[in-house]
Amino acid sequence: MENKINLACIIDDDPIFVFGTKKILEYSGYCDTFLVFKNGQEAYKNLRTLIQQKSVLPDLIFLDINMPIMDGWEFLEEIEKIDIPKQLKIFMVTSSETPADREKAKEFSVIKKYVVKPITLDVIKDIIKQIE
Repeated sequence: MENKINLACIIDDDPIFVFGTKKILEYSGYCDTFLVFKNGQEAYKNLRTLIQQKSVLPDLIFLDINMPIMDGWEFLEEIEKIDIPKQLKIFMVTSSETPADREKAKEFSVIKKYVVKPITLDVIKDIIKQIE
């Protein structure tokens, strides 16, 4: 089996997506430890605290675009302002198939891949290969 993920972060306000993604990662044996945030602001505050405390950061982050309070784009703009000791590996996982969103994602170096929902085991396997 490929490398196991020690900690995955899911930033998404859709409880069905969060549940399904966690189950795929758990059942496949890739990961069983998660940070889950319902919006970008909650995620930003918590990740910023982890960085300041020099705590363990997620091996990968699944980030949605459309969320209340702070969306995925706003989260990316804020997180890029922080000096992070470890390169974050963010996978934009969204229902948006618009070319404008795909192009905007390319502006952020922390985004490793743009993935259109739903997420499947094959997509997870591909993501795991990219973070090894």
